[in-house]
Amino acid sequence: MSHTLAIIGGTGLTQLTGLTISNAHDVQTPFGSPSAPVLEGELGGMRVLFIARHGHPHRIPPHLVNYRANLWALQNLYATDIIAVNAVGGITRNMKPGTLVLPKQIIDYTYGRDETIFDGEFAPVSNVDFSYPYTETLRELILKSASKVGEKILNGGVYGVTQGPRLETAAEIFRMENDGCDIVGMTGMPEASLAREFKLNYASLSLVVNQASGKGSGAITIREIDENLAMGIQKVRTILGQFVSDYYDS
Repeated sequence: MSHTLAIIGGTGLTQLTGLTISNAHDVQTPFGSPSAPVLEGELGGMRVLFIARHGHPHRIPPHLVNYRANLWALQNLYATDIIAVNAVGGITRNMKPGTLVLPKQIIDYTYGRDETIFDGEFAPVSNVDFSYPYTETLRELILKSASKVGEKILNGGVYGVTQGPRLETAAEIFRMENDGCDIVGMTGMPEASLAREFKLNYASLSLVVNQASGKGSGAITIREIDENLAMGIQKVRTILGQFVSDYYDS
């Protein structure tokens, strides 16, 4: 098969409903162990790889995810294209809880993460062009798939990636909005840049689960986040089901 799809599940998507599992690959990588075994199976009759970014059950905080190992494992199992699901907070006015977003750009505020394979040990020091972090052909196909199943996605926006695991202060969100960020999350980087280094096509399907700090009327609660996750993740699953079919037909 010339191309193989992998899905990286974030908070709220530690399992992929409808995936008929044929193998669970416990991959060891040059960077250590991935977050979880890579599940191989069929979704709608089509081959798909799946990995839970935070482990299953959800146990690994964003700054301790072994992004390098996760992506190495997927590539080693012949993944060529990756859809990453991210739970995010909404900064700008149209990024309300329950909104699905297909970001087009990233601003990275993280620090201290293992963010490259070009470290002089695994691979010689090098640079990649990261001007446009998401693969446009994948983004376009996600939009078409969502339209087929009647789900609306906001096309575009800037994903600001923070360190976590704490949520941001209101002042930090104010700064991020001034920087041009529309959504805020903790897992968009270095996952996206590592995908580019591994020469993997990559797009993010982001679900807004709360208003960012200072943007709502009160404190952000885990209950609010969980409720919005439960409702929104059903939309994500519906889109992914259609996307898999469209992906292998393309």
